[in-house]
Amino acid sequence: MLEPIVNFFSRIFSLLGRGIGFVIGLLLWPFLWLGSWYGQRGIIAKAVVGLALIVWLGLYGYFFYASQLWSNFNPDYVAAYNFKEKNVPAGEPLTDPAQAAGTPAKACARSAIVEVTADLTDFNVNQNAWISSMLLYKLGFFGMDWDRTPFLDNKASFQRGINSAVRRTAVELVDTLGRVRGTSQIDADLQRARGNLQFTEDAWYFGLNPFGPKTPTPTYYRTAVNDLRTFNGKLENCNAIFDARADNLIQFIDRIANDIGATSAILKDRSENFNNGWFDTRADDRFWFAYGQLYAYYGLMNAAQVDFNQVLTEKHLTSLWDGMDGQLRSALGIQPWIIANGSEGGWLLPNHLTTMGFYILRVRSNLIDIKQVLQQ
Repeated sequence: MLEPIVNFFSRIFSLLGRGIGFVIGLLLWPFLWLGSWYGQRGIIAKAVVGLALIVWLGLYGYFFYASQLWSNFNPDYVAAYNFKEKNVPAGEPLTDPAQAAGTPAKACARSAIVEVTADLTDFNVNQNAWISSMLLYKLGFFGMDWDRTPFLDNKASFQRGINSAVRRTAVELVDTLGRVRGTSQIDADLQRARGNLQFTEDAWYFGLNPFGPKTPTPTYYRTAVNDLRTFNGKLENCNAIFDARADNLIQFIDRIANDIGATSAILKDRSENFNNGWFDTRADDRFWFAYGQLYAYYGLMNAAQVDFNQVLTEKHLTSLWDGMDGQLRSALGIQPWIIANGSEGGWLLPNHLTTMGFYILRVRSNLIDIKQVLQQ
């Protein structure tokens, strides 16, 4: 009586086994063919192919290592700056008890915003390899963009998220913060830094459009780090301007709110229209891009609290600002091993995109509240 049922399941498992074997055979066939072809070649051909194989394996080994090792990644990196101990706004003279009254200041406060912007870029391209312009990242996975695969793209997305925030900050430094609006010229170092940070994120040593050799992306970003630190050196010597006015802070906050608002919309679209759980191969890069943005803005907002200390004190905004800072840090605590884009109403799989979007909207709401107080 049970024999037909046993036979049915036996056939099912047999077919499954054959199917799995067929798929494995397809995957292994190119390697088996290559092994057979290699065995029939002469010594010179074997040496050339073997050397090429060693180089290929070495490149992929380094690519895997660089994409998986996140050097100096630390959600609490802000603590190392000791911003709470600094209360002199950027560009303001540092008091020296031995300095005679009426004499020019010997030193001025450096900009914390500029310092963090330079350090974040240094973190991206000096402390870590810049993944987006690596040759194997550009070639993809058998021609498929790595962002469309579920692996080896998280660090690249995280770095691009940081770079997005850094680029936005560099624009504001040039247009408003690093000059007295309408009465001073643009600072040359900030101008160069902005231009270098705007350079395309995926340039390698050679390109097809236009055809020919190129300067890779990390070289431009490293130059920007030097330009930013040069500006801060001039500011420290009281030879540069940082215009820490309330209207400049309002504009800076408004730009950041718009920036993360756009990211929230991207997360919302992905969450609502592509909720395939663990099988959404674009959910991870969307998540880590947003994470990178918040990682950068966590440091930049702490820095702005120092540079605009006088404005925030006058407007009694310290507690509201600290609340926003807490929201940013809470968002950085979300570090799932696998990003899932489950249905928002589902019970089995989480939706990490919705969770990250929630924190982004909380931060954006805090920014809007701060802006409204500053406008009063």
